[in-house]
Amino acid sequence: MDYQTIKGEKVPSLGLGTYRLTGGACVRTVGRALSMGYRHVDTAQMYGNEAEVGRGVEDAGVDREEIFLTTKVWPSDFARDRVIRKTGESLKKLRTEYVDLLLMHWPGDGVPLGETLGAMRELQEEGSVLHVGVSNFSPSLVEEAAEHAEIFCNQVQYHPYRSQDALLQQAQEMDYLLTAYTPLSRGGVQQDKTLREIGEAHNKTATQAALRWLLQQDKVCAIPKATGEEHLKENLDVFDFELSDEEMDRTFSLGR
Repeated sequence: MDYQTIKGEKVPSLGLGTYRLTGGACVRTVGRALSMGYRHVDTAQMYGNEAEVGRGVEDAGVDREEIFLTTKVWPSDFARDRVIRKTGESLKKLRTEYVDLLLMHWPGDGVPLGETLGAMRELQEEGSVLHVGVSNFSPSLVEEAAEHAEIFCNQVQYHPYRSQDALLQQAQEMDYLLTAYTPLSRGGVQQDKTLREIGEAHNKTATQAALRWLLQQDKVCAIPKATGEEHLKENLDVFDFELSDEEMDRTFSLGR
């Protein structure tokens, strides 16, 4: 596993996304991923699966300190007291004393940014949350958020067909993690001629080429969702090759 270093902290650059994973399948997938070597798991209060993620983590028997665990607060809970109450509920469901990262799931309206991030900072000060961040924020909103808290991460949809140049540049300048969700464009990369060619040059799949492209970017990590053993393995098997500058550029051009 490779890592990205953000504000002196190492984060596993490949994680498991759990959106729409529920019930026993979620418990099994999280447990399986961790036993295969994943060390970064992403969930959210809105996913309704924190308890299952927590059970999966427990079942895997991996030291909690080794796992980077993220959850997110939904905009309807951005008022101070709700942030604190909901995060407390998350910790119970996740069977943990802290999350590594707590995110605002989307930009909200109605509650001032400073109130929500202030509550998240309170949780940080008491140790329930190690880092705070945002999700689906524009560069200007990230700057605004940074006036109220040290922003560790902005999680956005990022894949070869969706350019995020402005955020990428900002992440590198401000030293925050740009976490790519839907990094495989909901499976869209599999049939891509360019990505297949690049993959084949390394005896890899188009999927692996797309993930490698993300992970080779400074300050970027990816959280593909997968359930079956085969896909979990395929996504994890991206640390034994490197794309050339030319292959990186060809992939960037797909989104421009």
